[in-house]
Amino acid sequence: MADNNTIARPYARAAFELASEAKDLAAWSEALNLAQDVLADGQAEKFLGIPSLNNEQKLAFLTDVFGKVGGENSILAGGNEHGTNFLKLLLEYGRVAVLPEIAEHFEALKAEIENTVDVTVTSAAPLSAEQQKSVAAALKERLGRDVTLSTEIDENLIGGAVIRAGDVVIDGSLRTRLEGLSNALIA
Repeated sequence: MADNNTIARPYARAAFELASEAKDLAAWSEALNLAQDVLADGQAEKFLGIPSLNNEQKLAFLTDVFGKVGGENSILAGGNEHGTNFLKLLLEYGRVAVLPEIAEHFEALKAEIENTVDVTVTSAAPLSAEQQKSVAAALKERLGRDVTLSTEIDENLIGGAVIRAGDVVIDGSLRTRLEGLSNALIA
């Protein structure tokens, strides 16, 4: 069976093309991220799995939830024909559960078109504003894209940092260096 990322890619591309044509990338992005949040705890998916519900009832439930959480103007709240048809398609093929992956792929397509990249810097200690600026500037130069930086703390790193920018991972953590040294000594 195909994994969720494989299943989600064509749906994300279709949503992206619809959003691009309508020049509404931001609204679709917001709606898909909202859908990702709504489905995150599994309660909505559990409700949608009730066998006695038909697709019309499931659609009504989803548009109602998205309308309440994201506002009546949300793409997936039922007032947008493309958004409603997108949800109908997902329901028809049993793909609502992959909405979180669809949102991720959509964001990647959006970032590519906008020439941006989301970067996560995981460090052992908090980074100062100056350090964050320095890392962002260096990554912008290296990647040739605008950088949106977020930071995380992982005390298990001991020192240094791990930088994740899309598929690029730069591991400058002290923990990894010590593991490498340990492996070299053992070998």
